[in-house]
This record gives sequence, structure tokens and C-alpha cells, in this order.
Amino acid sequence: MNASYSALVGARDLAACLHDSGWVVFDCRFDLANPDFGRDAYARGHIPGAFFMDLDSDLSGPRNGRNGRHPLPDPAALAARLEACGVNNHSQIVAYDDAGGMFAARLWWMMRWLGHHRVAVLDGGLQAWVGDGQPLSTDEPEPKSDTFSLCLQACRVDAATVRANLGKPGMLLIDARSPDRFRGENETLDPVGGHIPGAINRFFRDNLDADGRFKSPMTLRREFEALLQGRAVSEVVHQCGSGVTACHNLLAMESAGLASSRLYPGSWSEWCADPTRPVATGPA
Repeated sequence: MNASYSALVGARDLAACLHDSGWVVFDCRFDLANPDFGRDAYARGHIPGAFFMDLDSDLSGPRNGRNGRHPLPDPAALAARLEACGVNNHSQIVAYDDAGGMFAARLWWMMRWLGHHRVAVLDGGLQAWVGDGQPLSTDEPEPKSDTFSLCLQACRVDAATVRANLGKPGMLLIDARSPDRFRGENETLDPVGGHIPGAINRFFRDNLDADGRFKSPMTLRREFEALLQGRAVSEVVHQCGSGVTACHNLLAMESAGLASSRLYPGSWSEWCADPTRPVATGPA
């Protein structure tokens, strides 16, 4: 058995294990403004052997207008999808995209939710893979069959829990959206601008260096500890617009050795769908 990766993996390490039957790679490319982008990009070229995972149809469940733009899918349905790609409980899963891990981190967190920890995001994404001189393929892998037993983890909270803990010392909300959207400015994805009262802002892109790779664990730890100000990691609840980029902050904290924070999957798009929930604007 090769080394196990549970947060990030480099392009060369992935290339060395790409043909290992215990490794399963997923292409998670997506564009919120163009839902067909990911599939089209995958068809033009992807990491050899990678399966495509679509944010809307694979990594999200049905929307009802009140549960956010990317509600979590049925866990059993996701497990079945993984099994059809040859995933079992011993598989090393690698997720990648071309957006600094913005979408790949969603699959990373969801595997943790299902109880699977041998999952990593390709650091630097497809750009790092190509930049290292690694090949691309247009061939789609054949469907496979395996058995994956899920064991759901208590790593998420719902809107009722967030609301019940507003203003209380046991919860620190960290919003991963861009600062302008956090303040309630330039909102184009959701019908209401602003943020959940009491939340602080950590733009997910601040986890990356100029080359699109994650900052060092030491740097990330220093930056997140400055946000926590001595609070326990278990008090942290991450959110964003729809429960996608918040996973990036979760991954960054995991890389920094700060495990056990949680996700509010519905995030702002669910929160603002109920007009009785309070809204704040401006800086934190």
C-alpha cells in the first residue's frame, strides 16, 4: 500500500501512483456561470483515468428554493456513484479542478462526511499537472464496480443550529466568500446581499499562494489562529454562498493541522431564503 494522503497531494506524487488500482481520480471542474463548462473541459482533456464529478448533479441534491443552491445529495446516492467508479473503503481518492481547489475541496469534504479519510486535493490543480509535463487524455475510463460502506460523520450543522447559536460564545462563523459579497456588495448569485450576523470573513482564495498552490501549513496555521484568537477549532463553523468554497477553508485548516471544524452546507443561499432570519451588511 502506498502512502496515504488526507489533505493535499502534489502532481509528481499523483503521477507516481496514477496507475495504482487503489487510486481513483476525480475531475471536479465547474463554472458557476456556465454549468456545461466542466463536462466540456473534461472531454477536451483530463488526467488519464480520471472520472468526472459534476457539482450540480453528482455533488449536490435537488433544490427546493429553501435549501440553498447546492444542497447535499443523498449519501446513499453518492456512495453508489462512487462505487460505479471503483471506489471502496480503502481507495485513495484524489480530486482536482482548475480553480485552485475551489470545487475539488467540495468532494474532499463530502468524502470526510461519508467517513472516508484517504482523500486529497491535487495541489495546484490541473495547471500544476500540466506544468509538471504530465499527460492529458480524452479517453473516458470504463465504469467499474466495487463496494463502499458509508459511515456519516457529525461534521456539519443546519440552519436551526446556526440560528440558535448566534451571538453565543460556542460558535465562530467563518464566511469564505469574497469581501465585497460578505459586505453585501456586488451580489450576483443570491437574491439578498449581506452575511450572517456575527460571521467573520476569510476569503478562500487567501489560502493560496501566487502560483495557485496552498500556502505552507505553517503559514495557514498562523493565519487561521489569528482568526480564532484562542478559540477551540471545534467551535468553528464554515460557510460561504452555497457550501462549496467553505470546504476550501476546511481543507486549509486540515492542512495546517487544525482539524474538527464543521460546515454549514446550506450557507448564505439557504440562510437568506427565509426572510425571518437576520441579515448583516458591511464589514464584520
